[in-house]
Amino acid sequence: MIKYALRCDQAHDWEAWFDSISGYETQVGRGLVECPLCGSKAVEKAPMAPAVWSSKSDRPAPPASVDTPVPLANGPDPLSLPEPVKAFFQGWKEHIEQNYDYVGDAFAKEVRAMHEGDSEERLVYGQATAKEAKELIEDGISVAPLPALATPKPVRGYH
Repeated sequence: MIKYALRCDQAHDWEAWFDSISGYETQVGRGLVECPLCGSKAVEKAPMAPAVWSSKSDRPAPPASVDTPVPLANGPDPLSLPEPVKAFFQGWKEHIEQNYDYVGDAFAKEVRAMHEGDSEERLVYGQATAKEAKELIEDGISVAPLPALATPKPVRGYH
């Protein structure tokens, strides 16, 4: 996995994870990467500082195994977030509702069918197990978790 700092033609900045360098390039080339604030597909990598650690103890812990339970959402109560943050997630949620098809638990099956050419490509969201997500990524299919505050439909594990 690789994380890029991205910027759209409207000067909005955000970060996104991709399965590989070629995964990023493929998604941008197919118009699948878009600004979460304005929806622009004119996206490019933004300058990014490398992660440098002065000692082993400064390094972040490695990611947990896909079999290890991990909280899907934590942090402050969403109602206590600053208004600009709530507005950002509300805009993201509305963008997803208007532009993506909800496929529920069939997410892994749907994106695999699109990747293999058995189904027409379209923007979708839904649920997948950690094992399903790992298998999709290993097969070169780019997927990413959707923050709970930006999820239009209820997702297992979110309250």
